Amino acid sequence: MITAVAEGATDLKKIVEVTGVSRSTTHRLLQLLTAEGYLRKGGENTYSLGPTLIEYGFLALQQNPVPFVSRTVLERLSEKYKDTVHLAIRDDQDVLYIDKIPSLRGAEMRSRIGYRMPLTRTGIGKALLLDEEEEVWQEIFDSESRKEEGAEERLRFMDSMRKYERMGATMDMEENEPGIRCVAAPIRDGSFSVVAALSIAATRPYMPRERMRALVPVVCEAAREISSRLGYPRGRGI
Repeated sequence: MITAVAEGATDLKKIVEVTGVSRSTTHRLLQLLTAEGYLRKGGENTYSLGPTLIEYGFLALQQNPVPFVSRTVLERLSEKYKDTVHLAIRDDQDVLYIDKIPSLRGAEMRSRIGYRMPLTRTGIGKALLLDEEEEVWQEIFDSESRKEEGAEERLRFMDSMRKYERMGATMDMEENEPGIRCVAAPIRDGSFSVVAALSIAATRPYMPRERMRALVPVVCEAAREISSRLGYPRGRGI
């Protein structure tokens, strides 16, 4: 029910259609979820996400050490480079943004905390995939309904991922959002696993290719600093 409402089914009829649950059962469940604060009932018998989910969302962030240990590093990047700084984790087949500091240049982009985006179309998503096998890269590329883009586009993606793997950082050349480019790097913890990624993003005029290349060591060093706070050996390459 909650997922259906989150994805735009806001009245009883639509929720029944989306979930396939009977009307009477759906009505009872909606009443229960509303009483517990998971949903909020509005005018014309519509439903929206409720305050309990906001509370649990903040608790989930607080219980994840990554946003806490990363914040000062993100703030430093924002202050120095003036661009949008993101922090994200992988949630199944999606990028899930868990922190964002907007650009100081006034440029706005659609990303926000709690927002999901495709892994293979975003720089930060590619960073989250850097330690995966090539078969996984291709599998996720295909699962994101990109098969129809053709073999040539898939080969281009695979070649770029191999290059990024050697470089230790990834890039988004406006693949996800027209006019927006970014440079990203993976964050690892004491188990040597990629647990998050950070990125610096800006509009094309502020992010020419030369600047993107110059930002690679910047994001890699920032990722190393956060990784060391999560138990990753400081002297180990990342």
